[in-house]
Amino acid sequence: MKRIHKLGGNQALHPDFGGGGRYGIPSEVVPPSEPLVDVTIGPDGYPDESDFGAGTDGPDSAPIPLDTPIEGFGAGGDRHVVVVRQGSCDLWEMYRSFPQSSSWRADSTALYDLGSAVRHPEGWTSADAAGLPILPGLVRYDEVAAGSVDHAIRVTFERTRNAYIHPAVHRASSRCSPTLPPMGLRLRMKESYYDKHLGDYEEGSQARPIFDALRRYGMIVADNGSNFYFTGASSPAWDDDDVGQLKDVPGKAFQVVDSEAPVSTPC
Repeated sequence: MKRIHKLGGNQALHPDFGGGGRYGIPSEVVPPSEPLVDVTIGPDGYPDESDFGAGTDGPDSAPIPLDTPIEGFGAGGDRHVVVVRQGSCDLWEMYRSFPQSSSWRADSTALYDLGSAVRHPEGWTSADAAGLPILPGLVRYDEVAAGSVDHAIRVTFERTRNAYIHPAVHRASSRCSPTLPPMGLRLRMKESYYDKHLGDYEEGSQARPIFDALRRYGMIVADNGSNFYFTGASSPAWDDDDVGQLKDVPGKAFQVVDSEAPVSTPC
């Protein structure tokens, strides 16, 4: 339990979505015929670790409409853009995204085949610090409304280790303390806590399927940010009071999941 305390075990979960759709990471589904739009990697970006855009070895354009919703408000923040193309089920994601008059500028881009388990290249970032796709880790309103969240949930920590564990492929810290979480670390709710508190969440509530997923699949460390902030897709349908019940769950309710994958670190 000492190790969890070092991760912020005395703190609590925080759903980083809601507010009538104001918070969370938006995503867009486009048809197979969606026109391609030019993408350029910005001067402060990472062309050598990006999958598409001018300056990379990949395509210079992407099926990302210029009016695609961007995470956050104003010029600050991560400004993620997430688009899935129907038919091929390819996932296009961008970090620090800015629409221009007829194109996009982004600091980092990532392209994934949702039908494949192939990881991003070793050492590469993505639209997320861990080199992971964002969309599969988001809590989405449609799955909560259907009563089941069948995947691990994206979570952030303020301080992470200069290390990663597969499926993550990128680290984003200079700190070497083994008490800090590496990118890709999996945390799962303890069975004892789940059994004791399941009754706190009514069947049919928005919080209940998320609570279930935290026990069954847990959370995966994907980026630097506030401790125990877990991410959902933006939607005006979120009930902040309902989902907000999860703020009562302390960090010490979780345990680290052992992984067969080794920790990759220069430390």
